Amino acid sequence: MNSSPSASSTFSSKDSSKGSNNGSKASRDLFDQSALSDLAQRLVEAAKRAGADAADAVAVRGVSQGVEVRDGRVEESERSEGDDVGLRVLVGQRQAVVSTNDASGDAVTKLAERAVAMARVAPDDKYVGLADPSLLARDFPDLDLLDPDVPATSELERRALEAEAAALAVKGVTKSGGASASAGMGGMVLVTSTGFHGSYLRSSQGISATAISGEGTGMERDYDFTSAPHAADLLSPDIVGRSAGERTVARSNPRKVETCKVPVVFDPRVAGSLVGHVVGAINGASIARKTSFLKDKLGQQLFAKNIRIIDDPLRKRGLRSQTFDAEGVAVKKIALIDEGVLTTWLLDCATARELGLATTGHAHRGVSSSPSPGPYNLHLEPGTPTPAELIADIKQGFYVTDLIGSGVNGVTGDYSRGASGFWIENGEITYPVSEVTIAGHLFEIFKSMQPANNLEFRYGINAPTVRIEGLTLGGR
Repeated sequence: MNSSPSASSTFSSKDSSKGSNNGSKASRDLFDQSALSDLAQRLVEAAKRAGADAADAVAVRGVSQGVEVRDGRVEESERSEGDDVGLRVLVGQRQAVVSTNDASGDAVTKLAERAVAMARVAPDDKYVGLADPSLLARDFPDLDLLDPDVPATSELERRALEAEAAALAVKGVTKSGGASASAGMGGMVLVTSTGFHGSYLRSSQGISATAISGEGTGMERDYDFTSAPHAADLLSPDIVGRSAGERTVARSNPRKVETCKVPVVFDPRVAGSLVGHVVGAINGASIARKTSFLKDKLGQQLFAKNIRIIDDPLRKRGLRSQTFDAEGVAVKKIALIDEGVLTTWLLDCATARELGLATTGHAHRGVSSSPSPGPYNLHLEPGTPTPAELIADIKQGFYVTDLIGSGVNGVTGDYSRGASGFWIENGEITYPVSEVTIAGHLFEIFKSMQPANNLEFRYGINAPTVRIEGLTLGGR
């Protein structure tokens, strides 16, 4: 049997003023997944007794608390907590998934019997099945995902109020759009009838602020935020609030521009969306359905040779890090794009079987769904020029800070999105611009992508400043 380390072993009792309002024992109970593990194990055993040929059970824990403030007062404070469990059973080549949040009494037996009955009348699917035991994770490195200090509600209030005050202190900000602070914890236990037993638990904390400038129809709004598993890795509330205020004021009195074709530079906050389009197009489910514009491009050069896009599930303190996927398969760091070449699809076991390939360990799953492919911690590796050097030779161009809508066609690769940002003139960022559309084709966008050297790991998808040549800017 494979077993990951107990999350509760990482908990260390701290001064109760830093912990939850229920004290350190309640916090310790939150970190203890043994009851969830036992429940998942009993579900798998009950499914086998009910006639399943194979089964796996996933138990998910979610705990969150958050505070929202506006104008120096708390507007909302909430807390939620819950455990849910899902059971997947296989009878021959037929599969069924059921879920519940009530496992009291004989509910486990009834749930297993219902799942098996559903599977027996489900259509055959020759691609379903558990992961091959040889692929299952056996090593569970410590990724330092759990912050043992659970912040009290009073601490969340302090963070939110400090962020809002910093935003309002920026000259030109006329009112607050609100600020918030949150903390939570989530995790998963996976047990399979092939003997895998693994679990992980991660914390999450965040601070955000929104500021408004101007009045009436001349109002502008912007925001900033920070999120991380550990409080120590968050930007300070003051930095978050001040950044939100400065971003908002910079957008004041935007101009319109004429329709033109110019270089477009993506701010790091939106550059990750381009990585997201790559990853969406190489999802194994889309490839199997032949609904991706990249379906025939495996092994081909799509980018310049200096471009690498990395998926790293094992990054310490990563927002999406974990040591095994939703089928128990070992995960690893992988270059999805290496020297500009598309190297792989994102695959779970079912899509891998359908495509005649091996799973890449990218299965994700909720309690009420079967596994499907998805990424972990993504980033575009940085280039060598600074952001200033990246735009220095642009006589006329556009610097994007916000994108609106989702006008990207994953089947054809056509790209069109609403945007706002700043006009570039003679290598300098000048006045704000709003209500424009940027359009092109993802093949051309990929070919001309030039990253700067300012990569920071702040989001689930991270990228430095990125320059794209020759996009159409739709203005007045």
